[in-house]
Amino acid sequence: MDKEKIWQTVLENLKITLSSASFNTWFPQTFIVRVKTLDKDRQITEIGCPNPFVSQTVENRYYGLIKEALDQATGKKNDLVFVVKPLPTSRHQPSKKEEPLFEKPQERPEVAEAIERAGLRPDFNFDTFAVSSTNQMAHAAAQAVAKSPGKAYNPLFLYGGVGVGKTHLMQAIGNAVLTRNPRTRIVYCTGEEFTNEIVEAIRRKTTDEFKKKYRTVRILLVDDIQFIGGKEKIQEEFFHTFNAIWKIGGQIVLTSDRPPQEISKLEARLRSRFEGGLTIDIQPPDFELRTAILLIKAQQRGIKLPMDVAQLIAGNITSTRRLEGFLTRLISEVQTKNVPLTLELTTALLGDINSLETPKRIVKPKEAISAVASYFNLKISDLTGSRRLKQVVLPRQILMYLLRTELKLPLMEVGRLLGGRDHTTIIHGVEKITNLLPTSEDLRVDIAGIRKRLYG
Repeated sequence: MDKEKIWQTVLENLKITLSSASFNTWFPQTFIVRVKTLDKDRQITEIGCPNPFVSQTVENRYYGLIKEALDQATGKKNDLVFVVKPLPTSRHQPSKKEEPLFEKPQERPEVAEAIERAGLRPDFNFDTFAVSSTNQMAHAAAQAVAKSPGKAYNPLFLYGGVGVGKTHLMQAIGNAVLTRNPRTRIVYCTGEEFTNEIVEAIRRKTTDEFKKKYRTVRILLVDDIQFIGGKEKIQEEFFHTFNAIWKIGGQIVLTSDRPPQEISKLEARLRSRFEGGLTIDIQPPDFELRTAILLIKAQQRGIKLPMDVAQLIAGNITSTRRLEGFLTRLISEVQTKNVPLTLELTTALLGDINSLETPKRIVKPKEAISAVASYFNLKISDLTGSRRLKQVVLPRQILMYLLRTELKLPLMEVGRLLGGRDHTTIIHGVEKITNLLPTSEDLRVDIAGIRKRLYG
């Protein structure tokens, strides 16, 4: 068996073990560079990765899985060596059997009209939803509901924080059903819109029309259902609407920022209904999922986003909404200034990303130094002194990074504050932290903790 066939076998095994987001983030451009035989039972396998970041991450996270798959495929013990090497040009071309990772489905005119009539976004579909361990269960449940509305999980209740994909999954259900049958009666609304429509119907004496609209649908999708908490008349109407749809075998899908038992002033009978189906908590996206989301968003805009750039952004920004905002800013910078989309440009824009997030008070350099020293239980003299103790090196580089990115201090000033260090030392320290951020969860936690001390 040749190198390519062996590696293809390994990749097939990894596909089964890993989530699609993790696999598609790290392995598409990996390959076996060479194999060196040591004896009849042992060999060294050199694995090529497109850049240092992918090489380091794959080795740290997936060494054991790759070795196990290689040992099984080759019948030998493999020692793995990871090197930075681009995929040979001849192998960049996909085979005829391969399909684009995120292909936009072709919509028939009647489907497009039905989606628009239901108030859904056509881009919120299953093809554009990135899956990882944080949302895998919710994704599977949503697909089951889309396949068998009213039979799989009824109601389906999805809850989680801002930007975790609740609305996307909910609308993906509607899009999938309408793609299959455009005549299906679906209503999508927010809790606030449902409330406003009831108030308006009562004012205009058109409650019969309101009931006809909501109580006869086959699928009801309500976003932010927590909005009806504490509103007695609205809850009564929603209770009857829920029962009417449920009795005719219709499907109900609800989203909220909290589970049913935590919705303030929600009537017991409604809470019981909400908990009668499947309730799923969607966690914030992990690093692989954030990377996949960026790649999807870029592809939707017709932009080829390099993997190393997507990983750098995902390592520095954890909020899904801010990911999209930063991507918009990055693309605008590239198109406006007609410059290439590079790691250097991305790093420069990430330098002031924190100013995009929340208004912050002005921090003095001495405060930053004190915050870092306090966080790591060090003396200020440890950070600013000349000694290169092992336990001080990383905190000192974090301080360099914060002084440059948070306080926007010149290199020479940072060097002066840290005991007269050379500007090349500062550059090295800042670059090291910038490069480590995408892969080190501990580092991201440390920096977030220091920022909290600085800004509250």
